[in-house]
Amino acid sequence: MSETSNVVVQKGTSSTVPRALIIQMMAEKFERLPELDRKIFTYGPMYLGGNGAFAGLIANSLYRRALNVTQGRFTSNLPMAVLPFLTTVAMYNVAVSKPLMSGDLNCPTCVLIRGALVGAVGAGVYPILLALPVNAGLATRYNTTPMPEKGNVLRFWINITQPILRKMGVVIVLQVFFGTYLSSRHFDSYLKLLQLSTSNGEELVD
Repeated sequence: MSETSNVVVQKGTSSTVPRALIIQMMAEKFERLPELDRKIFTYGPMYLGGNGAFAGLIANSLYRRALNVTQGRFTSNLPMAVLPFLTTVAMYNVAVSKPLMSGDLNCPTCVLIRGALVGAVGAGVYPILLALPVNAGLATRYNTTPMPEKGNVLRFWINITQPILRKMGVVIVLQVFFGTYLSSRHFDSYLKLLQLSTSNGEELVD
């Protein structure tokens, strides 16, 4: 698609199609997709988010063990499950689903890369970044682990985090593969939407 501001050039003509009309057309065609495609497109990001929530619980458990934290189990587990879930779903929708449905993302490689990055961030980087301050606060509050002096803070947290990263490696890799697979299925659905458009003489090209 050749995009100028909020319009798209239609194949074989010099006319332009408003972006809002493209989105409406894609939404209408979406209802004509096979049921499996519609379910994967609609609920796939939630499964990816569920994996992110599971990764958050794993990261939380690893930090709790490393810092000898036994208190506040519910108060630490709840945000570590909910926030990675919500963040992963939101990131995937912003990076993959919405651009596809608006016709802004038609590069298959870009779609796969975005899906993989969302998987990596949602299941690895974000849960670890979230689990660290949550459990550091609990460890400080309940004095379960002696905190380092000011000059050694960074080294202390690096030493704590490195083995956790190694243990989380398998989870991150699996989430990357799942994000890549999901984004590839969504791109297949996008191609089917274009084929439906073509059948009605409404093909749009890059």
